[in-house]
Amino acid sequence: MDIATLVGIVACFGLMFTAILMGGSINAFIDVPSMMITIGGTLGATFTSYPLKDVLGVINVVKNTFLFKPQDPVAIIQQLVQFAQIARKEGILALENEIEKIADPFFRKAIQLAVDGTEPEVMRDILETEIAFVEERHKNGAAMMEFMATLAPAFGMIGTLIGLIQMLRTMNDPSTIGPAMAVALITTFYGAVMANVLFTPFANKLKVRSSEEILVKDIILAGILSIQAGDNPRILEQKLHAYIPPKLRKSMFE
Repeated sequence: MDIATLVGIVACFGLMFTAILMGGSINAFIDVPSMMITIGGTLGATFTSYPLKDVLGVINVVKNTFLFKPQDPVAIIQQLVQFAQIARKEGILALENEIEKIADPFFRKAIQLAVDGTEPEVMRDILETEIAFVEERHKNGAAMMEFMATLAPAFGMIGTLIGLIQMLRTMNDPSTIGPAMAVALITTFYGAVMANVLFTPFANKLKVRSSEEILVKDIILAGILSIQAGDNPRILEQKLHAYIPPKLRKSMFE
């Protein structure tokens, strides 16, 4: 689980609730019609804008912000160096024995293509196409979150306008103006919270996760092509170290 995401959300809501309680009752910030307008409107417009399967898939998108466990690029590089050593000593076909030990489907596929004797350019095309479509799926998830972050404040404003209209119709009773104005503003509050505490941070976290995953896949692609070309394991390690910051680089030959 990504502790940072959980801590961030808990901190945001915790501080807001504390500030609300310090200034009065939490009940003043609970309004069911406002929730219906803001939450229902955001979800309804999202269903209108995206295919049903994509909207339902948003649950998995949100889950990925909490449960996604990124692969360690340093460990991947070390594993590729070990595979290069095996291929150099025993031939690339010896890597077939290592396929079942690999958990990552993309990594297994790359090794299998190399073992099967796939031409380097063909293998590059296959794996780069897969990387491109993975990246596109990630972009779609982040884009949906950004879209919802745009919608939530807009529906909050719509709710506020509805509340103001209702308030203006009862202007002859001054005692109702204060409570009616408070209710009108709650929808704007809900929209701002949804956009800035949930949807926008989720979109940014998905972009970060996507970059991490694509980096690992690029390392795997470069490593397998290098192994297939028969590069010296030391040379392969130097090539792959270029993908990560200097402070993370750990040579297996020191």
